[in-house]
Amino acid sequence: MPAFIDLTGQKFGKLTVIERAQYKSGRTAFKCVCECGNTKVIQSALLIAGKTRSCGCLAANNTNQTTHGKSHTKLYGVWCSMKSRCNNPNVEHYKNYGGRGIKVCKEWGNDFQSFYDWAYSNGYKDGLTIDRIDVNKGYSPDNCRWSTMKEQCNNRVSNRYFTHNGKTQTLAQWAEETGIRYGTLRFRIMELHYSFSKAIGEVT
Repeated sequence: MPAFIDLTGQKFGKLTVIERAQYKSGRTAFKCVCECGNTKVIQSALLIAGKTRSCGCLAANNTNQTTHGKSHTKLYGVWCSMKSRCNNPNVEHYKNYGGRGIKVCKEWGNDFQSFYDWAYSNGYKDGLTIDRIDVNKGYSPDNCRWSTMKEQCNNRVSNRYFTHNGKTQTLAQWAEETGIRYGTLRFRIMELHYSFSKAIGEVT
């Protein structure tokens, strides 16, 4: 019997190995997450031999790949993830996107090159994330921009807004303005049930 090789953390094509998993045949297998967002259990022998390099989306998108030749770029991963969370009910965050009616426009959904051209014409660079300006609308050229993770967090639909002295901001923005740690503000408001004024120290 060949020695066990732990592949956890290794990357094979679009797949990243998460953990060892049970396989019905009894052969060694691992749970993997694909760049498109799907997870799949795959035999280790197939990973090592290079016979399985995606959850299946690589073959499904083969026409697009041979056309644009950018399937190994980070931006291609952004495109796949965007479509997956809007179209695949099995993806963890689908309920916050496709489940709420958030869709990818036809222009982008059917053509990576179109998305690629828009991205680089609108300030894309590694480290930025795609952000919807109106969180209740879908992914399209007129509703998207590139933001830092901090900027995107301030735009999430789950954020709570607080108004103080006529100014309305998210809790993260108030934390930055007041110099009080976000976790401290959240604890005072959510756990100690302080009013916002008391949370920022204006009421004793």
